[in-house]
Amino acid sequence: MEMNKRKIPFSPPDISELEIEEVAEALRSGWITTGPRTKELERRLAEYCHTSKVVCLNSATAAEELNLRVCGIQEGDEVIVPAYTYTASASAAIHCGAKVIFVDSQKDNCEMDYDKVAEAITEKTKAVVAVDLGGVICDYDKLYQAIESKKNLFTPRNDNTLGSRIQKTLNRVMVFADCAHALGAVRKGKMAGEWADFSSFSFHAVKNFTTAEGGASTWKDIPAIDNEEVYKLFQLYSLHGQNKDALAKTQLGAWEYDIIGPWYKCNMTDIMAAIGLRQLDRYPGMLARRREIVSKYDEMCDELGVKHLNHWGKDFESSKHLYLTRIPGISDEQRREIIIKLAERGVNTNVHYKPLPMMTAYKTLGWDIKDFPNAYAYYENLITLPLHTKLSDEDVEYVIENFKEVVKEYM
Repeated sequence: MEMNKRKIPFSPPDISELEIEEVAEALRSGWITTGPRTKELERRLAEYCHTSKVVCLNSATAAEELNLRVCGIQEGDEVIVPAYTYTASASAAIHCGAKVIFVDSQKDNCEMDYDKVAEAITEKTKAVVAVDLGGVICDYDKLYQAIESKKNLFTPRNDNTLGSRIQKTLNRVMVFADCAHALGAVRKGKMAGEWADFSSFSFHAVKNFTTAEGGASTWKDIPAIDNEEVYKLFQLYSLHGQNKDALAKTQLGAWEYDIIGPWYKCNMTDIMAAIGLRQLDRYPGMLARRREIVSKYDEMCDELGVKHLNHWGKDFESSKHLYLTRIPGISDEQRREIIIKLAERGVNTNVHYKPLPMMTAYKTLGWDIKDFPNAYAYYENLITLPLHTKLSDEDVEYVIENFKEVVKEYM
């Protein structure tokens, strides 16, 4: 079928007049840094994720790192991370001084191999980072089982810090969820953010839900641990260790503050939160539109015999963030040819992800992709199709027809 050439971007932000007006109102209000809109977004996100507290920050990377720091991860600790993920899943642990231990994926799956997780746990292991890639929540039941099987090896940090108390209370390797893709995903009736001990979300411009940049942390209630104390430590870590934020200092005579630690600057602004508040209003409709697009892509892939990430099943539904396709029998070189041919037709695609042991930073640390055959095999023939709420029905049809025409040359 002859179709007029279109230009299909991979993942543009979906910003409506609602977000623009809310940002304008924030600018007019005279309060543009962390303030009432950020606090309201935190409250509403906690309600959405079914958790007690959320901390909004300037990125998911900051959220991942502060999750680890709040829980006392430090030099000498080991943190297990899937080889098949984006760098932030691993670099946050390295920032804390910990040693990253990569594990391979399951065969024909982007999810990590839980048997290999159990094998990787040692006396030094303090945490496992699970990645809800593409918006599909991991099998946390299997992950917790793997951790329980090695519970006898766990020794908590022993000092008077909050992190030490969290470790002693849990008395096992801690679970951290990289939910960068997964806001709104559900598994067995539990939302992304409810499964792991601590979870991080990304609100970057390419995500389903955006605040331009931005991210958030949330956590499960921990017995005998005060959520307000946890929240306060996040605030300290994100604001130079300063014990009063700009909003608190506006109270009469409240100019004085203390610096509790020489820490970081990664708070969210009210301008960013303004975008998020209106995005959250629209989010159910945005997820529904993504489901419509995924259904059409699924039908195409099933017709072609192309493998794809499953976004829903008997007991789960993803946030439909990424549409991963895997074309049987093609090489890395052929995959690159297909990406170029699609781009020439105006269809921009991507690859999620090149496994971390293939990256210079991690090769320098001694990792070799040869030790992760399943991760490499999953990557080798993968192409990510554009999936976003700026796509019209005609755009989706254009992607489908051109993908069919190009891919059929290689099958």
